[in-house]
Amino acid sequence: MRIHFTSVDLGRIRLAAEPDPLWETLLAAHMLQTAQGPLVFDAWRARVRPRLTDPMRRVLALAPPRGYSPDFLTPPETAEGGLAGGIDAMLSLPRQRLCAELELLSADRRELRFVRGLAEGGSGSLRALGEGLTALHEAAIGPYLGKVREHIEADRAARSQTILLHGMEHLLATLHPAIRWSPPVLEVAVPGTTEDLYLEGRGLRLVPSFFCWRAPTVLRDPELPPVLVYPIVHDPAWLPPAPGHVVPEQRREPPLAALLGRTRAEVLEATARGCTTSELARRVRIAMATASHHASVLREAGLITTHRANGRAYHTLSVLGRELLNGRPLLGQ
Repeated sequence: MRIHFTSVDLGRIRLAAEPDPLWETLLAAHMLQTAQGPLVFDAWRARVRPRLTDPMRRVLALAPPRGYSPDFLTPPETAEGGLAGGIDAMLSLPRQRLCAELELLSADRRELRFVRGLAEGGSGSLRALGEGLTALHEAAIGPYLGKVREHIEADRAARSQTILLHGMEHLLATLHPAIRWSPPVLEVAVPGTTEDLYLEGRGLRLVPSFFCWRAPTVLRDPELPPVLVYPIVHDPAWLPPAPGHVVPEQRREPPLAALLGRTRAEVLEATARGCTTSELARRVRIAMATASHHASVLREAGLITTHRANGRAYHTLSVLGRELLNGRPLLGQ
């Protein structure tokens, strides 16, 4: 997809401060139906899948792991009104738009009984979808919302620092490996689309997402308020222990320890949230000089970047470091 900016649009870019509850619910529904990101999501899937109920499976029926999911599942009203506001907006959706978007689903999904009921305009079916979205959010995201928020806040802090030091265009250029800024066009490698989106003064809402994986995503309808949802970096050990589980006292071995060494792997993970050298030392529990040394090595290897402001060094992951930490192959390989 090619997103065309005007000079006005660059001044109207907004970075979401909170996880978007319906986008996270939709993307969590995708992840529940795949085996992607095993290091990050397998333990979460093992906890959530046994809790799925029929109302939640109605959402899965509309959210195939690949291909189109209806835009009405992620209404823009969620940005201001939260989960309840978004579901209220969905419940008041005109039937014409509802049917038009359902027609874009694959044939096998359109033939599902619940989807046929929605298309026929039954108000009960639409209310049942709202109940399913609420239930799925409570089961798949609610227990882990603290960790999700922590990751989103870390990404937002790093992006805000980028804007302060280098400006909005640099933010667009470094947002994700699948995104390329070629002024005045933002090229986004969204699977299944090669369309052009003209912002025409509407600006663009950037939404960092915990459950978005590999590729950014957008709404299909160019007339809707423009939004770009992009994946963030994950701490592979994000999932809290299950209730009753005794956590061993020894420190966890980072997944990249065999490649980088334990301490350097911990430094790379800690940098995912963006930090100064002193914050890095505190997070990894090492001396300032040691933290500075490991940051220098990682920077020379192209895994992190360092910006200096007001006498302090601020470290963030590079594109290569983000891909390595998330266990993904580089694009084109």
